[in-house]
Amino acid sequence: MSASPLPARLRTAAARLLLPTVIVLSFAGQAVGAFLPSVPLLVAATAVGLAADIALHRWQRKTVAKFGRLHATVTVRQVVRDLLLVIGLVRLEDKSHETRYLAFVCGLLVFYGLHFACRAVAILVRRTRTLPVLTRNIDASALRLSPALPALLTHRTGQRLLVFSLPSTAGLLATAVTGSAWWAVAGIALSAALAVVSVAMLLLRLLPGRRPVTSEQALEWFEEWLTEYRPTVGMYFSGGTSSAYQANMWLEPLAKLEGRPLIVLRERFMVKHITSTDIPIVCLPKVADLMRLEHSTLKMLIHPSNSGKTSQVLRIPTIKHAFVNHGESDKLSSCNPYAKAYDEVWVAGPAARERYALADVGIEDKDIVEIGRPQLDAITPYAGAPAGPYTTVLYAPTWEGWDGNPGNTSIIEAGENIVRTLLADPLVRLLYKPHPLTGSVVPQAGAANLRIQEMIRAANAARAAERTDGRPAPAAAAELARTTAELERLTTSSFRANADDTERMLLQTTPEPGRAEAVAAATAAWESAYWASFPAWEHQIVTGARPNVYACFNAADLLLSDVSSVISDYLASEKPYAVTNTSGLLEQDFREAFPTVRAGAVLTPDASGIPALLESVRDPAKDTYVEARAELKRHLLGPSDPPSVVRFNEAARALCTKADAHRAAMAVRTLSAIPTQPDVRSALDDRQLKS
Repeated sequence: MSASPLPARLRTAAARLLLPTVIVLSFAGQAVGAFLPSVPLLVAATAVGLAADIALHRWQRKTVAKFGRLHATVTVRQVVRDLLLVIGLVRLEDKSHETRYLAFVCGLLVFYGLHFACRAVAILVRRTRTLPVLTRNIDASALRLSPALPALLTHRTGQRLLVFSLPSTAGLLATAVTGSAWWAVAGIALSAALAVVSVAMLLLRLLPGRRPVTSEQALEWFEEWLTEYRPTVGMYFSGGTSSAYQANMWLEPLAKLEGRPLIVLRERFMVKHITSTDIPIVCLPKVADLMRLEHSTLKMLIHPSNSGKTSQVLRIPTIKHAFVNHGESDKLSSCNPYAKAYDEVWVAGPAARERYALADVGIEDKDIVEIGRPQLDAITPYAGAPAGPYTTVLYAPTWEGWDGNPGNTSIIEAGENIVRTLLADPLVRLLYKPHPLTGSVVPQAGAANLRIQEMIRAANAARAAERTDGRPAPAAAAELARTTAELERLTTSSFRANADDTERMLLQTTPEPGRAEAVAAATAAWESAYWASFPAWEHQIVTGARPNVYACFNAADLLLSDVSSVISDYLASEKPYAVTNTSGLLEQDFREAFPTVRAGAVLTPDASGIPALLESVRDPAKDTYVEARAELKRHLLGPSDPPSVVRFNEAARALCTKADAHRAAMAVRTLSAIPTQPDVRSALDDRQLKS
């Protein structure tokens, strides 16, 4: 049974190899066509090879990089393509006409020279437009930012060469077919003209009046903005694109804090991966520029994750730091000794406090603050048995982790058994949401993930063939399209795919009034339209950013997962859940080792307990964990009164007070260390009062 998805994997691998294979074969075809010579073969091989190369740059950029590592760069490929084409033309003519093709070669050399000139000038333009600070939701008009040139001119060097080579290649092919040299002359001249125009457009951006401000001027502007905005609370984040969700889950709680919030990023690419928010965002890639925050009014930063660059911001003595994590679980990663570097560790409830004490990683109890999980306010509470004929089961396995522990994820040993058992129940609707990092460390996890998705698609196809009930009206699909377009307009329309850093600053200047409320309303409308857009019996594979895991919580009657923060968050609903034990421990030992398991069922890798579990969900009288879930919720997430949002704000206010006290103490120490001349001390006293 597990081997059935194999053809799909083979199709995927074949699709990845198709374009590279076509390119290699096209060169072989060109060589044969040039030396025979054969005009049809030469023309066909050249045209197919160039088209495949353009498609490769459009859809398989990783493969382009692999060609580069083999020293078969796009320039080398195009030069060989043109060389074979010229050789074919020479062999098609008698020797008395060979000299005229010297002009073609010279014209191509001029074109390639212009290509390299364009590439060099593009680098200069990118450097002048790469400012030391990147912003969103801030009026950056003072930086004299102009819209970016098309990415084909500034960034996509390989695509530019291939596109600009189209006229010259077409002209040479036309000459091969017709025998008229004027086609080649015209084509090469047009390619060279395109390169000249590109160089001219790029050179215009280097004129003094067309450049943005200098780096020093940009930093001066940034310091002036800090002085005017006077931020007090903020979030610091550094990571890759796949970890952006860790920051995004804290945007709404951060926006509700008292004071003036700020988001500090370190990677330029991350700016566009932060979802729609009204909070000002600054990206400071260099450590020296990051240190300018020391003299700002920023008092505290929350940290959703640890990264190599976190230690850099922790050096700023005027800012207090709180580690909030992006989720809490019983895994060792939730008690990382790195947390000692922060001033405080903010956790959801008593369970995390106990977890740190048992881990004995050097975190003092006085530095732990319980704030609950303010993100979970949108989760709907348990309402008993499933309302409709179908039981919606959310299977959300976590990823394999960095430590190689086989018990981290169930997807390798148990995932296919779990999904197969669920799909066999005619009254189950499955929502499958794997962790975004699944397969990033252990290839077997990624392969199992693909097999599971193929199983779900096959099950949907089988159900669709035998059922006609529950199909939504055509208006449902139209409503989903409408809400999707509206949500995209509000969240991503400010970014263009080919925009560079400075243009993104220009496009994301100040937020639209009420945009945060509009985004929240549009998101709710989209979620409602999404669930209504497919039949009630149709299984769903959820791998994108929407719907998020909390929306899946609200749609589910039962959660199946691993030892992860998903369990802790899901308990906010008090709905039934089960945890898969792939650790090799006996069930009793497994429950003792991982307290979050104690209010749910434990599944073995063969998934044999799922039928009984489904029966207890459909008949609440058989659910023996109701009280245990309520108690565990309080233990994991803390009390419901005061609300988590309130506790989060109180913790932030208290940490800001500590920051104020620390700054005052630093000022006193500074004053006591200077000479006692009245004029010097008076000037410093005035400066301290102003700050």
